[in-house]
Amino acid sequence: MHASSDTSPSAQPPLCKGQFDGSDAGRTCTARARFEIGRYVDFPLPVCPEHLGPSLLRARNVLWPPVIRLIG
Repeated sequence: MHASSDTSPSAQPPLCKGQFDGSDAGRTCTARARFEIGRYVDFPLPVCPEHLGPSLLRARNVLWPPVIRLIG
Protein backbone atom coordinates (compact mmCIF):
# COMPACT_ATOMS: atom_id res chain seq x y z
CA MET A 1 0.00 0.00 0.00
CA HIS A 2 1.45 3.35 -1.04
CA ALA A 3 1.17 6.53 0.98
CA SER A 4 -0.46 9.17 -1.17
CA SER A 5 -0.12 12.89 -1.11
CA ASP A 6 -2.77 15.44 -2.05
CA THR A 7 -0.33 17.32 -4.24
CA SER A 8 2.02 15.97 -6.83
CA PRO A 9 5.69 17.03 -6.65
CA SER A 10 5.19 19.20 -9.73
CA ALA A 11 2.33 21.07 -8.02
CA GLN A 12 4.50 22.16 -5.09
CA PRO A 13 5.93 25.69 -5.09
CA PRO A 14 9.49 26.04 -6.45
CA LEU A 15 12.44 26.63 -4.17
CA CYS A 16 13.29 30.19 -3.14
CA LYS A 17 15.84 31.94 -5.36
CA GLY A 18 16.87 34.39 -2.63
CA GLN A 19 20.51 34.45 -1.58
CA PHE A 20 22.12 34.93 1.80
CA ASP A 21 24.39 37.86 2.61
CA GLY A 22 27.29 38.19 5.03
CA SER A 23 29.13 35.05 6.12
CA ASP A 24 26.72 32.86 4.12
CA ALA A 25 27.20 34.82 0.87
CA GLY A 26 26.78 32.74 -2.26
CA ARG A 27 24.55 30.18 -0.56
CA THR A 28 20.97 29.90 -1.79
CA CYS A 29 17.86 29.44 0.31
CA THR A 30 16.33 25.95 0.47
CA ALA A 31 12.83 27.01 1.62
CA ARG A 32 9.78 26.70 -0.63
CA ALA A 33 8.82 29.93 -2.40
CA ARG A 34 5.53 31.52 -1.37
CA PHE A 35 5.70 34.60 -3.60
CA GLU A 36 6.76 35.57 -7.11
CA ILE A 37 8.16 39.03 -7.79
CA GLY A 38 7.45 40.42 -11.27
CA ARG A 39 10.46 41.64 -13.25
CA TYR A 40 10.95 43.57 -16.52
CA VAL A 41 12.92 41.28 -18.81
CA ASP A 42 13.46 38.26 -16.54
CA PHE A 43 11.19 35.45 -15.43
CA PRO A 44 9.32 36.10 -12.15
CA LEU A 45 11.54 35.58 -9.11
CA PRO A 46 10.22 32.94 -6.63
CA VAL A 47 11.03 33.85 -3.02
CA CYS A 48 10.17 32.73 0.51
CA PRO A 49 8.75 35.20 3.09
CA GLU A 50 12.24 35.76 4.54
CA HIS A 51 13.65 36.92 1.18
CA LEU A 52 10.63 38.90 -0.06
CA GLY A 53 11.77 42.27 1.31
CA PRO A 54 15.47 41.96 0.49
CA SER A 55 14.66 40.73 -3.03
CA LEU A 56 12.37 43.71 -3.67
CA LEU A 57 15.26 46.00 -2.80
CA ARG A 58 18.19 44.18 -4.45
CA ALA A 59 17.00 41.83 -7.21
CA ARG A 60 17.62 42.76 -10.86
CA ASN A 61 14.86 44.24 -13.03
CA VAL A 62 12.12 44.35 -10.36
CA LEU A 63 8.99 46.15 -11.55
CA TRP A 64 8.15 49.37 -9.70
CA PRO A 65 5.67 49.63 -8.16
CA PRO A 66 6.27 45.99 -7.20
CA VAL A 67 4.15 43.21 -8.62
CA ILE A 68 3.95 40.40 -6.05
CA ARG A 69 1.94 37.23 -6.58
CA LEU A 70 1.13 34.63 -3.90
CA ILE A 71 2.04 31.15 -5.20
CA GLY A 72 2.02 28.92 -2.15
